[in-house]
Amino acid sequence: MNILRRQVCSTLRRPIARQYVTARPFVPPSQLDQVDPFPPRRRGRGRRKNPDEEELDEEERNDEISGPKAKPESQSFYTGRAIYHDNLIQLQNAISRTRGTLKTLQLLPLPPFARESLIQMQTAWKTPDELAREFDTNMTTGRYRRVTALLNELHEYYRIAVTAKHPQLADMIDDILRLFTSGKKNQALAQGKRKKVQLDQYGRSYTVGKRKTSSARVWMIPVKTPLPSSSLSSTTLPVEDVLGLSETERLSIPVPTSTILINNLPIAEYFPQPADRERIVYPLKVAGVLGKYNIFTIARGGGTTGQSGAIAHGIAKGIFAHESDVGDVLRRAKLLRRDPRMVERKKTGLAKARKRYTWVKR
Repeated sequence: MNILRRQVCSTLRRPIARQYVTARPFVPPSQLDQVDPFPPRRRGRGRRKNPDEEELDEEERNDEISGPKAKPESQSFYTGRAIYHDNLIQLQNAISRTRGTLKTLQLLPLPPFARESLIQMQTAWKTPDELAREFDTNMTTGRYRRVTALLNELHEYYRIAVTAKHPQLADMIDDILRLFTSGKKNQALAQGKRKKVQLDQYGRSYTVGKRKTSSARVWMIPVKTPLPSSSLSSTTLPVEDVLGLSETERLSIPVPTSTILINNLPIAEYFPQPADRERIVYPLKVAGVLGKYNIFTIARGGGTTGQSGAIAHGIAKGIFAHESDVGDVLRRAKLLRRDPRMVERKKTGLAKARKRYTWVKR
């Protein structure tokens, strides 16, 4: 008890130290004009600042010294693709102004028959890679389609202005379209066109046909029909024979015969299957020129079905080169177009492309 009494007395005798805390340090009255009324708050007492925080503080001080930030030049600055969106806005504004002008000139809306009579003008826009470099952004399929859709609409208005003979409006639209027209326009437009097959000095045509993995080179030359002999002419026959009063030999009409050689072999020897031979002769039957041309082919790759289909494709193209008036018949029969069907690949876990293994219960 005495020990506890001594400890309590010693604690009571100690003077209580009072800590005086003020919100702000004392500033002399002569220096009050130099005090910031809104001092920056401390982020933590006794905590050291990170280097990043110190850099941010320096940037804030520099911004305060330099003044307010400049206003962005583009309204699409904060989209991340300012150039792309600015071009879209400009195209949309050009389309709206052109549409309003055409409506004022009573050229819109056009009836269907008037739209069909517009001057045909083909164009080729810049590729996605070229537009990506100009717009300084990744040109995805959706963005490219959005740009080309606006360009196609503006190009349609350009056709209307040219057909209606408004050169000033047409020149204004053309100046905008030239910014997006490809520099290789002629090459792009000529890419889808087929080259016309030319006949050589002997009247031969050379074409190439394809089917699956097979290809065939085909040469076609018209058959020379022999002239009828003078002894068989009708003028030398007596009147009795013409009237049928006496039996005479009938006039023999020469039938043209042609040859089809495949890899220097006759067609019957190279293709023993009748289906393959019928596939080759089918274009000649459709065009009605069976026996009119001698055909020489060189087939490579694939099997009998692929080679026969490739030869038929080449023969159809050769017939169109010799006789262009049967082109519509060959197109309706789908003989001038290459068959796009290919062998389907085998899948993992299946016996073939689509055949499955037999399911066994046990």
